[in-house]
Amino acid sequence: MKSVILKTASTYLLPLLLLFSVFVLLRGHYLPGGGFIGGLVASIAFVLHAFANGLQNTRFMLRIHPGFLIPIGLSLALIAGIAPMLIDGSPFLTGLWFPNPIPVIGMIGSALFFDIGVFLVVIGVSLTIIFTISESA
Repeated sequence: MKSVILKTASTYLLPLLLLFSVFVLLRGHYLPGGGFIGGLVASIAFVLHAFANGLQNTRFMLRIHPGFLIPIGLSLALIAGIAPMLIDGSPFLTGLWFPNPIPVIGMIGSALFFDIGVFLVVIGVSLTIIFTISESA
């Protein structure tokens, strides 16, 4: 696309959308939001950048293939689910929480790591699908 307005807007919107996606991710285990919605917002940021600056520039900016995020996210979510079984014999996906809250984030537990895994899987799947469709068009 050759729109100067879209290129300029995408330059400023990419970091803002990525920051908002992290906010939604961290907000998710207390209020509506979480890994899925945060992953979609991050994917939208990269798709907007691809529309404005070209798919090759976005791929160069990402530096890794988005499909590489899928097994990392699945592994992280699986580890977050299995950790309670290994640590104290609780059932699969039981929440474990650290005793002291972190000032900005709040209480950290296995739910946050599960959400981060979902976040990475959603980014990987959606960008792989959209980039594949864009290449064939």
